[in-house]
This record gives sequence, structure tokens and C-alpha cells, in this order.
Amino acid sequence: MRRREFALLVGPSMIVMFGLLLLPLVRTVQWSFQDVQYGEAGVFVGLQNYVTALTDARFGRAVGFTVILTLVVTTCLVVLGYVIATQVNQLGRLRPVVLGILLVSYVLPNVVGSAAFSWLFDTNFGGVVNYLLSGLTQTEILWFTDVWPNRIMIILDTVWHLLPFSMLIILAGLQGVPGEILEAARIDGASALKTHLHVIIPTIRGVLFFVTLISIMDVLRTFDQLIPLAPQAVEIGNESIMLYIYNIAFREGSEALGLGSAISVLTILLILIMLTPFIRDTFSESRNVR
Repeated sequence: MRRREFALLVGPSMIVMFGLLLLPLVRTVQWSFQDVQYGEAGVFVGLQNYVTALTDARFGRAVGFTVILTLVVTTCLVVLGYVIATQVNQLGRLRPVVLGILLVSYVLPNVVGSAAFSWLFDTNFGGVVNYLLSGLTQTEILWFTDVWPNRIMIILDTVWHLLPFSMLIILAGLQGVPGEILEAARIDGASALKTHLHVIIPTIRGVLFFVTLISIMDVLRTFDQLIPLAPQAVEIGNESIMLYIYNIAFREGSEALGLGSAISVLTILLILIMLTPFIRDTFSESRNVR
């Protein structure tokens, strides 16, 4: 391909990426060192916004909640996604129907699906789950105002929403496993568990890493589902980092755009820290393949 053709094909995408990704990132970093109000030029304050964020106990609680949510949900997505994918992979003609049903929760807008999911725990809308558990435990569970019941509900909703994507990607990886390898494992007398642990999982290791990477990035950006699921998020400490940025930068009247930008930069660094082991392993594996 000639350079001019390459430039014509790639140029528009690069311009869009520059405008939508790079420029906002540069402005965010710039604002993180300023005191910014709407419609006014920012005033340079150095590292004051970062000091304010790192010494704010509320920010620490948001980081702790988000990290716990990310670790738990990502583990569930990889494990359950693999289990469900192995079962769906064994289906015949019913596979498209089952996949269509499983993908419903993923194609729903997140806030809409979360609102519908919350009705399972809300007595004002029937609250089937709340009714059954309250009948078994003989106690009223306050899903929206108690810390850990609310966290459990958020975890369940996040897994319910993201699990179809993880399952679908892992299913694609399973279909790429050579049949000869599986046949050799059966001839050698390997059990089903050993076949999964020593044959299939190592073969689709790259796919599992990819699912882990995407899951971590998705869960760290948890925001809109907390609006219907955790209306008391600030009071009970179930505020995610994204919701915290939204609240202090736009909602609570202070319009602290500089502080919100500083927390956004810190969030990017947190994402990079959590993704580093997987990115390093992925690059190492790609070099070994070469």
C-alpha cells in the first residue's frame, strides 16, 4: 500500500482520535494543576488539587470500594464466563437461541438494566429476591441503605450486565482450540478437569487475559448503574471513583473542575497500575510466540 493511500485511509480516524482522546486528556492534565470555574480562565495552584484529593477520606473510600468491586467482579466474570462458555460450546442448534437470551442484559443500556435489576430487591416494585430472602431469614434486608447488602446488589448487577461479553469472547477462544489436542488428551486418559486445567486454559490464555483487561477497565469506570442501585452511595461509602468525580465536579455546587481533573488523572494511574501485570505478561507471551 502506498503512503498516500495509507494516509487517506488512516488519516480521518487519527484526526477523530486526536480530537476526542488526546485533546481532552491534555486539557484534563492542565486543569488538574488549576483552580477552574465555569466560564473563567483557570488559576495555577500547583499540586494543591492532588494534595486535596489524596488527603480526602471520601476519596480513599471511593478508591477502596472501586478496587474491591473490580477484583470481585473481574474474578466472577472470568470464572463464570469460562464455565458458561464451555457449556454453550457443547450446544448444537440451540446455541443461537441461548446466546440471544444471554446477551439481553449486555445490550440493554446500563442505567436501564440496573433500574430493572433493582426492582428485584425493592419492595415497591414487587421485590421478589427481597421477599424470598426476608422470608428465609425472618429479617428485613435494607438493600439500598445498608453497606454490604448494597455492595452485594451492585456486584450482582455488574456481573449480570458484563458476563455475556466475557462469555462470548471466551466462547470464541474455545472454538479455536484444535480438536487434535483435545483428542490426544482423551487418548492419554486425562479427566475433564485436567483437560480444562492443563490443555484448554493454557491454549486460550491470551483470550482470558484479554477478558481480564477489558473487565478491569469496565468495572473501574462504574458510574451510571449506581444511580438506581445506590441512591445513598455517599452516605454509606459505596461511591465509586467515577461517581465521586461527577459529584464534586458537577453536582454538589462547588464546581471543582480542577479537583475533578486531578482525580481523573489519579484514576488513569490506578488503571495503569492494575493493568500492568496483564499487559506485561501479554507482551512477554507475544515475544515468545515470535
